Amino acid sequence: MDTIELENNVKLDRLLTINPEMEKKVRRIVRQVLIAAMDPVKQAADRQSTRQAAQAVRKAVYKKILGGSLSILDGRGRAGSRAPLPPVRHRLVTETNRKGNHRGGNRMPRSRRTEDLLTYQGKDAAFILRFLNSGTPKRRTNGIRNVGQIAARHWFEDTSHRSLQYAAEQFDKLLDALIAKEFK
Repeated sequence: MDTIELENNVKLDRLLTINPEMEKKVRRIVRQVLIAAMDPVKQAADRQSTRQAAQAVRKAVYKKILGGSLSILDGRGRAGSRAPLPPVRHRLVTETNRKGNHRGGNRMPRSRRTEDLLTYQGKDAAFILRFLNSGTPKRRTNGIRNVGQIAARHWFEDTSHRSLQYAAEQFDKLLDALIAKEFK
């Protein structure tokens, strides 16, 4: 083997992902393109919910393989801070107008569970985004009253797919630039 061939073999060995330095650089690129891919997905999440639910969009860079993902799954079981409880929008049954008639509106008191759901915000509101994304079946209370259903909007699949396609193109460009830089 001549010296040029030996130098090229050494350079090529440095480019392999079994080389810890190269693996770190590739993971850094994966993280960088995932952060860029999160922006359109977060904007779409903001359009879906008013509770700062865009914070629920998460990225993950895998440890065992080179890659990553975007998701709207719950965090690691840690609850964040709660939002203040929104005010009740109806009048109580005891209130009447000047004719003595009761005002319209829902007079059912809020349950503790309803109050909990109304205070979720940010990362804790990920379940709202999942409901809006995949929809819910038709629901009834006590088998009598129709509560309705949420139609599936599939906003996450559409937005994240487009965003990750663009991220893959950016990853190719950045990886090519890294290889060119390291091979020189």
